[in-house]
Amino acid sequence: MSENAYQPLFGLTRGETLESLHFGAIAVVNASGDLFAWYGDPDAVTFLRSSAKPFQALPFIERGGQATYNLTPREVALICASHSGTDQHVAVVEAIQVKTGVAEADLLCGVHYPYDEPTAQALRERNEKPTPNRHNCSGKHTGMLAFTHMLELDDALDAENLTYIDPRHAVQRLILKTFAEMCRMPVPEVNLGTDGCSAPNFAVPLRCTAMAYARLSDPVAGQVQPEERAAACRTITSAMMFNPDMVAGPGRFDTRLMEVGQGKIVAKGGAEGYQAIGLLPGAMGADSPALGIALKISDGDLKSRARSAVTLEVLRQLGALSSKQLALLAEFGPRRPIYNWRKIEVGESRPNFQLMRSA
Repeated sequence: MSENAYQPLFGLTRGETLESLHFGAIAVVNASGDLFAWYGDPDAVTFLRSSAKPFQALPFIERGGQATYNLTPREVALICASHSGTDQHVAVVEAIQVKTGVAEADLLCGVHYPYDEPTAQALRERNEKPTPNRHNCSGKHTGMLAFTHMLELDDALDAENLTYIDPRHAVQRLILKTFAEMCRMPVPEVNLGTDGCSAPNFAVPLRCTAMAYARLSDPVAGQVQPEERAAACRTITSAMMFNPDMVAGPGRFDTRLMEVGQGKIVAKGGAEGYQAIGLLPGAMGADSPALGIALKISDGDLKSRARSAVTLEVLRQLGALSSKQLALLAEFGPRRPIYNWRKIEVGESRPNFQLMRSA
């Protein structure tokens, strides 16, 4: 990674004076792997975190997981989700578990309070502790366990003393192989780490993630083979786009963006300031190609000030959102007023970058 991999792209003012500045990098790539636009270093290597979830689900769907267990599109979307832990989300997780024979007690994702604050508050008022199904990654882990059952690996796992989240486990090796192929990278070049939910995660150049999302969004232009994988790509993007409430939750960015995108935008954010987007063919106008977008806010954006606003600015510059659509997403940016505790407007947060374009 170059010294200048991350460039200033989002600022906060107080009065007319710049007070804080976030740095980041952006890659926009078509389904053939050509760099379409960028800012900072498009080859910056960083972890996808939860933006990897559609690809972690891909080999399960490709090998017939949806048909084997009669999963609905909402259930497929939930397997790709970082859900908010609402009662509705838990009901869908439980439905998948009933169909697949997975037990909540077998999930190794850990436990946290729901992202949805009303749900979390209701649990506290009932003196009820959250269980693994409330975890934002419970759908992903349920899908991995279902994949293990489907491939009849349970006895082999017991013999080798491996858990389903061990990188050596057959399901994790299939996930890694599939992800690397979608990125057109050799498996050894994918850097591995352990995610917050204890499953393996991947670090690759931003442009490789962007290409994988472009190919996910248009498997024909991306020459995705075999046909079972191409069909699985379409299954996953359709499930996510038309069930966006399953992918995140009430008031969250991925959900709102896909609601407003009306079947042309697939979105999956990740921790530490990562965001990935797939633009389906036609998202930028008639005959426009599929594009993948991957961006990283270098400081992790822990207060969630920059990532959604920068994403909207990228989409605005690409012409993927109309002024009406941007107005519907105004709570997320690109520009937002800053208020003090007395609700007096004292400044503004705003993107301050211009995408570079290929000639």
